[in-house]
Amino acid sequence: MFFVETIELAGLGNRSYLAGGERTAVAVDPPRDAALVIAAAARRGVRIAHVVETHVHNDYVSGGLELARLTGAVYLVPGGARVRFPHMPVRDGDSVTVDAGAGLTLRAMATPGHTPHHTSYVLEEAGRAVSVFTGGSLLIGTVGRPDLVEPRLTERLARAQHASAHRLAAELPDATEVLPTHGFGSFCSSGQAGGDSTTIGRERTVNDALTLDADSFVAALLAGLDDIPAYYAHMAPVNAAGPAPVDLTPPALADPGEIASRLAAGEWVVDLRNRTAFAEGHVAGSFNFEAEGKLATYLAWLVPWGRPVTLLAESPAQLADAQCELARVGIDRPAAAATGGPADWLLPGEEPASFPRATFSDLADRRPGEGIVVLDVRRDSERAGGHVEGSVHIPVHLLHRRIGEVPAGEVWVHCAGGMRAAVAASLLDAAGRRVVAVDDAFESAEKAGLPVRTT
Repeated sequence: MFFVETIELAGLGNRSYLAGGERTAVAVDPPRDAALVIAAAARRGVRIAHVVETHVHNDYVSGGLELARLTGAVYLVPGGARVRFPHMPVRDGDSVTVDAGAGLTLRAMATPGHTPHHTSYVLEEAGRAVSVFTGGSLLIGTVGRPDLVEPRLTERLARAQHASAHRLAAELPDATEVLPTHGFGSFCSSGQAGGDSTTIGRERTVNDALTLDADSFVAALLAGLDDIPAYYAHMAPVNAAGPAPVDLTPPALADPGEIASRLAAGEWVVDLRNRTAFAEGHVAGSFNFEAEGKLATYLAWLVPWGRPVTLLAESPAQLADAQCELARVGIDRPAAAATGGPADWLLPGEEPASFPRATFSDLADRRPGEGIVVLDVRRDSERAGGHVEGSVHIPVHLLHRRIGEVPAGEVWVHCAGGMRAAVAASLLDAAGRRVVAVDDAFESAEKAGLPVRTT
């Protein structure tokens, strides 16, 4: 008997896996906080004998090196990857024993496309393929994007993605479970996962990489590529060098005076509370990135890399969770932190800042026009599907550098659902603009009577 346990990293839109038998197991694409994988192995009562990477990751800091160090596991990395730490290079066709008693082996299969060296791993029970860990190759209904390595390689890698998908489909039985790392919200995916689970047989019928010819697939894939988070530029170099062990000890506590000093110095003070609480009252100049949202992705995308970050949380537990999530993308140590609420963070006599929240119906009642600016902070691809006529468009990840381009007037800012609008509203509020955060689904705009146009 064998097991495969999924370790969900919802904030990053990724998955890692632990697979094995009764005694030993392999960890696939582990997260920075290796304790998650160690805890999963402890629950199963198995020893982690191997740690494998499908590729050098562009969207998060790997925990593979640290996990191998802590457990004594053999660390397998694709042979074509240029890494600078001790490991066992893996090449196409190589096989290792996962659990001898269960007859489990792991076979490497070269599947370039997401990166030139990308490798998938076929889990075999008594020689029969049961699952395949596809990393950023064949995903659920889509594939990993091919444009994260080098612009000049993008088309070549897109064609390699097509060929790799066909190789997987040709060599593996239809019942083989497909277990990708990306596709659940990660920007490493060229599209959102088409479901929660899949098999080789299902992908044959629904995945463009397997239903379209190479030229058509490549054209569609390249046309659909979206923005790349800025922090991705730092992830692959960290992973290639070998990430340092993560330090999750609590950060230094900041009193109101230190919070004010850090704001005055131009550092980022980030309020992790939900957007409703932030809008009702917050430290002027602080930014709102909800701990329950895609904190790591959007904070790492927006913050100037290396800028000190102070975290304001409603509880020690929220602070600890946020610290762990940020470490996954290389924001290793908050400069300082505080817990509680605005009353605990403000100087004596200082009043909390606030701004109103609204719906698209509220906006329609105001009739956008003289004195009102409608700011759309969605990505280009989202706006192309429909936008409020006359709205200004600046994607949220560019707003902190382009606030000066927002026209004068009261700014009603919206996104697709409210989370990014809250981030944008906090940026505008900190810049001294009058702002209203539209906390509503974009589908409600047309229903409210606002003129919606497609690009």
